[in-house]
Amino acid sequence: MHPLEGITVVALEQAVAAPYATRQLADLGARVIKVERPGGDFARGYDRTVRGLSAYFVWCNRGKESVVLDLKQPDDRALLDRIVARADVFVQNLAPGAAGRLGLAAEALRARDPRLITCDISGYGPDGPYRDKKAYDLLVQCETGLLSITGGPEAPARPGISVADIAGGMYAYAGILTALYERERTGEGSALEVCLLDALAEWMGHPFYAQAYGGEPVARSGAKHPSISPYGPYRCGDDAVVFLSVQNDREWVALCEQVLRRPELTRDPRFADNPLRRAHDGELTAELEACLAGHTADGAMALLDRAGIANARLRTVPEFADHPQLAARSRWREFGSPAGPLRGLLPPVGVAGRESPMREVPALGAHTEAVRGEFSG
Repeated sequence: MHPLEGITVVALEQAVAAPYATRQLADLGARVIKVERPGGDFARGYDRTVRGLSAYFVWCNRGKESVVLDLKQPDDRALLDRIVARADVFVQNLAPGAAGRLGLAAEALRARDPRLITCDISGYGPDGPYRDKKAYDLLVQCETGLLSITGGPEAPARPGISVADIAGGMYAYAGILTALYERERTGEGSALEVCLLDALAEWMGHPFYAQAYGGEPVARSGAKHPSISPYGPYRCGDDAVVFLSVQNDREWVALCEQVLRRPELTRDPRFADNPLRRAHDGELTAELEACLAGHTADGAMALLDRAGIANARLRTVPEFADHPQLAARSRWREFGSPAGPLRGLLPPVGVAGRESPMREVPALGAHTEAVRGEFSG
């Protein structure tokens, strides 16, 4: 058995945050019935890059059953009630207020079934002046201040992934697992609320404390770390770049003595501790790149490895897809889709002796008739 085998999740979901949360549940063996409006989850139309399918949709919806219902029609609305009546978990991330107008508010659902776990995912939460404001990933990044500290000195930049959606989805996933565990002990379900603003605000803890108590604005630092030095990209003699990170004074001494062959740098008052190294990061970068000019990137990384200094090369997405560590650990699998077999990674959490089912990405409405028959009045 898979860990969540026997658990049924009904997801009235769209876009990324809720679908990402419920896909994690499907990967653990839960049955996830994805209820889509006529025309489907709009994330299906974001792009056509995966053999005609949306990359976002493929990523977030593996392993689910797609059921198309028009909830404005009484028969379809009644069918949804019958499906939810046999569910363990109900997840929704509709527009603000939409679930309540459909009679699907957590209070109403749990009044009918106290064992039900409900999870409402929103942009800004159920109350406050922003409660009715639409929210998408980049906009939440703006509201939390993340965008103001991301990018280079000349301009802010959007991170390359949907961090607000991922944060919200992962907190919803963790909350649902917690509620399932609690229900095993108490017999009672829970009403969970997750909003993207709160989720990403939690991830803003370091810059908040650094600015609130440090007194200085957190500067955009590109690929450099805003508070640790040396940490980031450094050019080598073959004009390639190696990334390295020094986290403590012991590693700083090892870098100077074993890699740079400049033990005198450990006694330089500009670099006596991390706050001073960060304050003099420009001077330190010049010193390090002058030393690394005598090495190729591969040679520098070999030296760093021997000295116990964390390092990495900057890989492109295709290079990530061919990463030797992922290949050596057999992390890639094939799963089905309407476009044929696709390649994807196993979920990050492995359960000893059991592998994620990695079920297919559903075509729109692929399971509608089967579910209608199963839950017919």
